[in-house]
This record gives sequence, structure tokens and C-alpha cells, in this order.
Amino acid sequence: MYVLELGGQDDAFARREAASAASAVDTLAPGLATARGISDRVRHLAFTHRACDLLGTTDPDIESAAALLSAATIDREGSVAVRAVDVRASTGIDTQQAERTLGGVLTDRDFAVDLDDPDHVLYAYLSDPAGDEEGGTGEACCALGWLAAESVRDFGQRQPTDRPFFQPGSMDPLEARALVNIAGAGPDTTVLDPMCGTGGLLLEAGLVGADVVGGDAQEKMVSGTRENLKYALDGDGHPDRDAYPEPGDWGVVRSDASALPVAGDAVDAVVFDAPYGRQSRIEGELAPLVSGALGEASRVAGRCVLVADRDWREAAVGAGWTVTDYFRRRVHRSLVRHVHVLE
Repeated sequence: MYVLELGGQDDAFARREAASAASAVDTLAPGLATARGISDRVRHLAFTHRACDLLGTTDPDIESAAALLSAATIDREGSVAVRAVDVRASTGIDTQQAERTLGGVLTDRDFAVDLDDPDHVLYAYLSDPAGDEEGGTGEACCALGWLAAESVRDFGQRQPTDRPFFQPGSMDPLEARALVNIAGAGPDTTVLDPMCGTGGLLLEAGLVGADVVGGDAQEKMVSGTRENLKYALDGDGHPDRDAYPEPGDWGVVRSDASALPVAGDAVDAVVFDAPYGRQSRIEGELAPLVSGALGEASRVAGRCVLVADRDWREAAVGAGWTVTDYFRRRVHRSLVRHVHVLE
């Protein structure tokens, strides 16, 4: 069993993304989840920071954590370090004191403490829904776990404005990564974005190893996406080739999202960010455009993630999809993204 350290404020969304890289993901406490198993794809999750081999859970206080650690069976050798986390500042625990106390338990058990380069890192996560201002659910607890995997946190270094082609409104890489993960992007998969814009979703899917195909009605978006993908996947814009799988193949064409030049069942997943009506000149044509794109998506793939500025669940069902998950993601005061997970 593993404990997952979730990021952001929307635990349900983070758990849904984590399920693309872990099995049997379930609520534990605000900012925390459990999983029965994990895969290497944990390293490329956006809203999971770490996965730890769960040692046990207890009450969210230092004394209970120390008692749990004292009684636990530890089948490890070498040096250790302890990291205590007051998740979302929900418990008010003195994390330095927690680290000292738990470190003392480990030294009493003949482990050498090495804060700089330990062989093993023990995380102590303390969380309490009563103190969580984000309204997280679950139990008040302390979860102890040995670090098993950390995600690559390079999103802040890869802003849309740093790409060769940029347009206002481009999606943040963190959000884009989560969406393509939910869509199932990874090695040996093909992901299609029929309204690719500047290519942010395709870029993130390609980075995690998927073959990607993009389409857009505007030639400038097609050429700009080609430029961005060449830069980020094949060129100097790739963040770190040692930290990622080999990028997938890619291609971009000018096309109509409601009449895709793609054979039936040719791709594994479709993911797209629909035009936002308040900012678009095609407000009157938005409903048939999105409905048509959803219909084409159901023809070419068995899974779809649709992002929009409104609820398109009725249109999705009308296009033959089943809505398996639905999230409202607040961007700022005047924009809420609606995320539809369809199968």
C-alpha cells in the first residue's frame, strides 16, 4: 500500500489523475490518498508530488507517530532522513519537532541519520479535515511512509510564453499535463487534439511518450503548433531527456473538428479545450461545433477529455459518450474550466 501526497486544492481531481499511474486510489485525508500499487508514470503526474510505501497511519500528533514508528517492522538498511509535512497547515504541528522526535526513534533503532544524502527518506504526513480551509475530506491522521517515487516538478520552468509560438489564453503546462494523464497519454498510445490551438495539450502528451496528432481550423495555429512541438519534443526546448521517456511521433494538420481526416478507432484518446464562448467570435456556432467534435471523437477513440468554459455533459451523452467524471476547475474570478471525462 502507498500514500500519495496530492497537490493543488482539488483532491478529487488529483485522485482522478493519480489513477492513471496507480491502482485503487482512495481518499485518506485532505491532500492525501492511498493506492494499492504504483507505476513509473507517477514521476510524470501533475497533481501528485510523491508516492511513499505506507508504513502505517495513526492519530495526527507527534507522540502517536513516534509510537507507530517504534512498533513498526522496518526492513531497510542504511542511512535515513525524516521529512514531516503539515498538509495544508491543517494540524498546526511543529514539523521540526516531529522530525527530531521521529529521527530519534530511528537512531534508537540503530539507523544513521543523513540529512543530505540518505539511503531512505521517511515522510510523516499530518492532516486534519477540521483544519483544512479547502474543505478536504477523509480522516484526521498521520501517515508514515518511505519515499518510493517523486514527480518531476519542472512546470514553472516551461511557461507558454517561453515557446516559439504563443497566444493569450494558452493553458498552463501543469493543468495540461493532468488532462492528458487523465486521457491516458503515455508510451504506446496515440492522443488526438482536434482543436489544438498552440499545442499545449499535445506537447504534454508527447513529453510523456504518446504519439500525438493535432488539428485546427486556423492555419496559423497549425503552423504555430508545429513550431512548438518541434521545439519542445525534438529540439532544445525539451525540459530534460533523462527525466522523460522518448517523445512520441507527432503530426499537425488543418482540419474541421466535426469532420476529422482520421479513420474510426484510430487513436486511443481525444483531448481538447473547446472555444470559450465569451471570448470567441463563434458564440452562435459553438454548440454545433462542440457537439460535432464530440461525435467525431466518439468515432475515432474510446476515451475523451473535454475542457470548456461551460457544462457540455448533455451534448456528450447525445454524442454517445458516458460521463465518468466531471470537475469544475476555477482559474480566476471570471473563468471556471469544466472538465468532462468521457468513455
